[in-house]
Amino acid sequence: MLQHVQLASTPSPPPDNCTTPSELTYQILSCVMIGQFILGLLLNLSVLYIFIFRYKFWKNKSIFLFNIVVADFLLVACLPIKAHHYLNGERHSPNEVVCKIMIFMLFLNRGASIGFLITLSLDRYFNVVHLGRKNFVKVLKNTPQISVVIWLLLLPLTIPTMLRTFECCNSHGRNKETTSSNMIDTFREIVFFIQIIIPFIILVFCTVRIVNRLRKKTVGDQTKLRRAVCVVLSVVFVFSLCFLPCALARAALLFVRIKDKDGAENVAVQVYDSLEVLSYINCLLDPLVYCFCNSGFKNAYINNFCPPFLKEKLLSADFGMGTTTMTTTTTSGGRIVVMKPVNEK
Repeated sequence: MLQHVQLASTPSPPPDNCTTPSELTYQILSCVMIGQFILGLLLNLSVLYIFIFRYKFWKNKSIFLFNIVVADFLLVACLPIKAHHYLNGERHSPNEVVCKIMIFMLFLNRGASIGFLITLSLDRYFNVVHLGRKNFVKVLKNTPQISVVIWLLLLPLTIPTMLRTFECCNSHGRNKETTSSNMIDTFREIVFFIQIIIPFIILVFCTVRIVNRLRKKTVGDQTKLRRAVCVVLSVVFVFSLCFLPCALARAALLFVRIKDKDGAENVAVQVYDSLEVLSYINCLLDPLVYCFCNSGFKNAYINNFCPPFLKEKLLSADFGMGTTTMTTTTTSGGRIVVMKPVNEK
């Protein structure tokens, strides 16, 4: 009888542990991640092939674009492992080393993708709004070594994921043991939100200034302005779809966890994990940014991977940028000669 009372008084484990709160939800998410892995691997391999063997990124000032591809491969490498855990009913790996490495890789991917996308947007902003002035972004773009520096600067922001043991790599709001532990958890969450919120504010600022510049410019060539608008809007689209929903869901999860609302936490965990899986689609959307950012890459990719009946239509389309034109000339022999635009550097 006493043993029965002791068992009954044992508190139930918190819902935010390594087990999935809903088997069906996480099976669906695992299937989505498998699809993301297959498409992401094929797409990014094709992009990498173009950058190295066809476009030669080091000669065309596309170092930052190439680094985004590298960051996407970090994400793609994590997807089958995470899908495997979801299929086995685990939100994260029960192995501490694997769990920390996975979160480290995902933090590094998110930070690198955001960092290089923001740098591209700032480059467009300075080239349009502050045309003719020397700016640090243009200097950085012409210095390949700066990419290494950016990667090294990202490492300190990912170190908190490796500092201490915590349940299922996700303890904030659960661990109330020591002040140092809570400080580490809090710092990790601050890094998560800062790397999304501050870059989004910068993006909105750049977009508004570039659009205003486009509206005020009534004479001269507006091609560069339209291209700049398309670049920053494409980056804003990637942010709005991939990163912002995940950040909002993370904030909601932390709120219900700190308030000890176990029933709501089960729902919040599933919503957060679902939106986190949605954020992984950035490895599929980044090539859209490449095409808007660099018409030379777009032309090289279309020429190598698109079927012949689509090439002419895609090459002649400017996607609202006014960056490409096609001139078709018929010679006396009846042969059609297509004049392609000069690749943008």
